[in-house]
Amino acid sequence: MCGIVAYIGPREAYPVIMKGLKRLEYRGYDSAGVALLEKDLRVYKKQGRVAALEESIIGQDLHAHTGIGHTRWATHGEPSDRNAHPHLSASGRLAMIHNGIIENYTQLKKELTKKGYSFKSDTDTEVLLNFIEDIQENNNCSLEESLRIALKRVTGAYVIVLLDRNHPDTIIAARKGSPLVIGIGKGEHFLASDASPIIEYTKEVVYVNDYELAIIKCDELILKNLGNEKITPFVQKLDLELTAIEKGGYEHFMLKEIFEQPETIFDCLRGRLDVTKGTITMAGVQNNIDKLTNAKRIIIVACGTSWHAGLIAEYIIEEICRIPVEVEYASEFRYRNPVINHGDVIFAISQSGETADTIVAIEKAKEQGAFIFGIVNVVGSSIARISHAGAYTHAGPEIGVASTKAFTAQMVVLIMIALKIAYEKQTLTEDRYIQLLTELQAIPEKVKELLRTSEHIRNLALKYKNVKDALYLGRGNNFPVALEGALKLKEISYIHAEGYPAAEMKHGPIALVDENLPVIFSAPKSFYHEKLVSNIQEIKARKGKVLAVISEGDEVIEKMADDIMTVPLADELISPLLSVIPLQLFACYLGMAKGYDVDKPRNLAKSVTVE
Repeated sequence: MCGIVAYIGPREAYPVIMKGLKRLEYRGYDSAGVALLEKDLRVYKKQGRVAALEESIIGQDLHAHTGIGHTRWATHGEPSDRNAHPHLSASGRLAMIHNGIIENYTQLKKELTKKGYSFKSDTDTEVLLNFIEDIQENNNCSLEESLRIALKRVTGAYVIVLLDRNHPDTIIAARKGSPLVIGIGKGEHFLASDASPIIEYTKEVVYVNDYELAIIKCDELILKNLGNEKITPFVQKLDLELTAIEKGGYEHFMLKEIFEQPETIFDCLRGRLDVTKGTITMAGVQNNIDKLTNAKRIIIVACGTSWHAGLIAEYIIEEICRIPVEVEYASEFRYRNPVINHGDVIFAISQSGETADTIVAIEKAKEQGAFIFGIVNVVGSSIARISHAGAYTHAGPEIGVASTKAFTAQMVVLIMIALKIAYEKQTLTEDRYIQLLTELQAIPEKVKELLRTSEHIRNLALKYKNVKDALYLGRGNNFPVALEGALKLKEISYIHAEGYPAAEMKHGPIALVDENLPVIFSAPKSFYHEKLVSNIQEIKARKGKVLAVISEGDEVIEKMADDIMTVPLADELISPLLSVIPLQLFACYLGMAKGYDVDKPRNLAKSVTVE
């Protein structure tokens, strides 16, 4: 989940690479580095963020028209200068950056050590680089061929980008399991982990597939497979604007992305939901409606925040479609021996479409005959290509590491899929179906209304910023909202928080309740309202502090709670789209109040493309 940028062409490479690394810093910020190649090969790297690298190389020779850059999220080897990328080969002739994990690097390292190699870092990347160089020297072959031979021995995931001091007019790259996009300009090429560093220069891109090598010169792009067969590049147009990856006057990307949700939810609905016609139009659903309506079981596979979206979908799909649903952590599902039956449908949910555990999980299910339906945000991503069918969330780039607008967009897509299946199966009455379409169409305006209360939520965050722990509770499909609220608080403010079904509080967590523990309820109006009132009374009887997310007009809980955050009234089936947003804001403002960089929480990266 590191960030990779490379450039070859007539421009000065260094400014292009540095700007790109700053845009990719959400993928990792333990260290950063660049390698510049003109007449000689120069490597500069530094522990810390890209700004630390930039400051450390003031006054150095940065002139070059070819270069590679890397921002790291540490896997093998602690964050340090020596473990930062790019790495140099033993001869100093090759420089390489890498995103991924080489699982059999220990075996390769033993082989190289026996041959007399020594290593300057603790990384798997340096091992692979020297393995490539060793093959080249012993076989007297080109760098391209030595890379091809090496990758046939490698187990793991990678994007690799190589420079050779003897060939300053060429960049060589390879991909398996980690993302790589190549931008095509006039007499120049750009490489990156995603499109954000590229859109300033070109809208024409090629997404590199697994087991493909790219040989890149200023005016030439050659793609080959590991069998040395040429592949015709498929050039796509980027549907992305530069303003989408800039802060636009907000202090943090996370805050901007929370406030973008009226627009991103509207974009997700646009062209799909038509209340006047009573239709939902989603090609991936309609073209496979028989598989979806006849599914014996739906298995939702996801990680992190996307897993919480899947939990909400479980409640909705079972309620209105009457299809059994299981929600699986992809990281567990991939290592189990799950029972996959004919007629099972897998929903794979991922913002990036590159989540390593989810990719492996759906590949495994696909081999066993399951129908794979991908729900992703990034066009051309791995999950989108692996899936039999799917739907994009159209949330736009999400730069903040903690997911916000991508989460609500996932929920919107899942709700629309559920409504479409229910309509086709006739498990909903016509009146109820139209009512839910109307409610869903109204959500963007209701989110806009909700966000007008942000100053009140900021003040609550200031009030609670010094707490050490928090307990989040909810019932029904607002139980996953409690989980998501707790996750956001942990990610952004580093406060220990747990999410529980409110009824489970009596089975253990109530032992934690005292006057110092805030208990945060996701409690919009629903079937469970009276039960939640009872749960709040149990907390208050033990002197606990209650902060509740409630529907407008709920005077009962308002009188009981110490503090409230209100949301517009909505049907309980889709109320999580509203009730989660105050919890996003609360976590964001609390993290900001503590002085943290909420866009880049410690130890985390946006897209988990390694195990």
